[in-house]
Amino acid sequence: MSSKSFWIAFISGVTAGAVVALLYAPQDGKATRKKIGRAYDDAEDYVEDAADYLKDQAERLSKEAGYAYKKSVKQLDEAYSKATDALTDAYSDAKDKLSSVADTAMDGVQSATKTATKKARSFV
Repeated sequence: MSSKSFWIAFISGVTAGAVVALLYAPQDGKATRKKIGRAYDDAEDYVEDAADYLKDQAERLSKEAGYAYKKSVKQLDEAYSKATDALTDAYSDAKDKLSSVADTAMDGVQSATKTATKKARSFV
């Protein structure tokens, strides 16, 4: 039930109760007016209590939402840092492996060049 529906139902109930009380009141007008005054005061107290309760709940939920937001931001920041570190490490490893393969290939090319040069000179 939404807040608006609640208040509409509450006010309707209070009004209906007041009408029924007036129709079935066994007292004279003065006593009935006193009763209505007390009922009004009670309703006013109830509304004030309900408003205070709603205010407290709103403040509590606001604090919880702020805490959840901060916690989420912290977790996201940690995940981002871990991902960045993992990518940096992977890049560094790939770079080192590629450099190693390139060095091996260059050594192989140089060795093959020297061997081919020696064979070519031996034919001359």
